[in-house]
Amino acid sequence: MPTPHDMPDLPASELRRLVATRELSPVEVVQACLERVERYNPAINAVVTLNPRALDDARVLERGIARGDEIGALCGVPVGIKDVTEVAGLRTTYGSPLYTDFVPAEDALVVRRLREAGAIILGKTNTPEFAAGGNTFNEVFGRTRNPWDLSRSAGGSTGGGAAALATGMIALAQGTDLGGSLRIPASFCGVVGLRPSVGLVPTHPSDYVWDTLQVTGPVARTAEDVALMLQAIAGPSAWAPLAQPTAGRDFAAAARAQTRAGLRLAYCPDVVGIGIDTDIEHGCRQAVLALESAGAHVEVISLDLAFGRKAFLALRGLWFVTQMYPRLDKLDRFGPNVAGNTRAGLATGVSDLGSAEQARGAIWHRLRDVFARFDHLLTPTMAVPPFPVEENYPRTVGGKQMETYVDWLAPTFVLSLTGLPVASVPCGLDSHGLPVGLQIVGRPMGEESVLGLAAAVQGLRPIGKAPVLRSTPESRRALTG
Repeated sequence: MPTPHDMPDLPASELRRLVATRELSPVEVVQACLERVERYNPAINAVVTLNPRALDDARVLERGIARGDEIGALCGVPVGIKDVTEVAGLRTTYGSPLYTDFVPAEDALVVRRLREAGAIILGKTNTPEFAAGGNTFNEVFGRTRNPWDLSRSAGGSTGGGAAALATGMIALAQGTDLGGSLRIPASFCGVVGLRPSVGLVPTHPSDYVWDTLQVTGPVARTAEDVALMLQAIAGPSAWAPLAQPTAGRDFAAAARAQTRAGLRLAYCPDVVGIGIDTDIEHGCRQAVLALESAGAHVEVISLDLAFGRKAFLALRGLWFVTQMYPRLDKLDRFGPNVAGNTRAGLATGVSDLGSAEQARGAIWHRLRDVFARFDHLLTPTMAVPPFPVEENYPRTVGGKQMETYVDWLAPTFVLSLTGLPVASVPCGLDSHGLPVGLQIVGRPMGEESVLGLAAAVQGLRPIGKAPVLRSTPESRRALTG
């Protein structure tokens, strides 16, 4: 039996099994995670608001299990909810000083589905203001630090969720992804993040109902856990007009099955032409070679999607104007990321948006051509390693000065334009002991194959635990300052 010390490190799927068979109490699991929060969160700043009813919710669940109630797919699993997603009765700030004391009256749809599956909402995880940025910090709660190196960024915008996962404060994390917000922190913190196909996980409430850029999705320590959570939150809703079919789909089984021999894989080290850190490219290439040794057919290809950089910036501007439209009269009160992106959107012309949609279509057809020959496209998640947490963004990529301040996000945001399922899976450590993430792009509605391949990569290239979880003098000093 796991002890309270190692219980939070168990996969969510194993925690669920042990709770369902009454070998573990959901109260014990929540208490163990709360102890992790108490121990690690002061240094990492991942969980920003604890759910004061978490233990009560666990006790209610425990009584239901004793009565023989139906066991949900996430029974007793502690989950962190990104602080841009509403939880009834629990402070939801959107990372903005304007909403410091806002308490929603209703759960967001994804939270409702998690609760219905038996998950325990442990608390809210840190995010940049309105999820705008690849480094997690805001004026309400401050900066989230990377568990692999507390001087480094945890990424963003689901940085709080990824950092909390890496330290066992939670077993699953809910997040959102516009330009990489699930994949960037997954790469930096050594966990698995999946950007699902547009519409697979409905987002409600939303100020942008017809949103085809931002999605809601899962982050976890393993691909199987991501699949388990996806099974619980995916599926059409009357609240959301964009939908993908889920009937007969078993994401968890696909992840457990991993992947078949003979898979055809295309590897492109730089899809956007900005360069890449040599350590990162080496780690991703080693992972690809490991897949080849395991029976996959791998081909290194050239794929130039650089023209999508300008297109994404235009469409992101439209996204911010639409999302922030009810708050445009408060624009001067928002931070520079939100205000700057919204003002850029207001200055974007219709011809710019038309050009962006043309480029988006061209990217779709290029990927369609790739998938005519290959089952998956593989590419590094990030072009840069985790950078100093005090920096809002890195100044160079692969030793070269960036053209714009968002260039370093281009490997993820260009792929967002496709609407395809994309995962980031840890595939090794760089020479400084920091995680390296590999992106796996799937065909339309291809989450099952993406998750199976991600599970295979984890099996071939395990990275171990974050240094703060290792009981060494250095890690103890790092936590205490």
